[in-house]
Amino acid sequence: MTMPGERYEVRVAGHLDPCWSAWLGDAAVGHDADGTTTLRVTVADQAGLHGLLGRLRDLGVPLLALQALDLPPRDDP
Repeated sequence: MTMPGERYEVRVAGHLDPCWSAWLGDAAVGHDADGTTTLRVTVADQAGLHGLLGRLRDLGVPLLALQALDLPPRDDP
């Protein structure tokens, strides 16, 4: 089942234990060979994204990159 919302890929320093997945919004946790962790997560909206980033901050995990995945095109006036 897919959840509507916005999908993001977040890279953080270090290998984050997969047990944090549920606390981070059921993020898919992948460990990379360079010693980083890639999280793929769907959030409902920008407030959900800020909540996720706040939780990573609370863990003391350095944020390396944030990328939006599959966002619909915007209608710029």
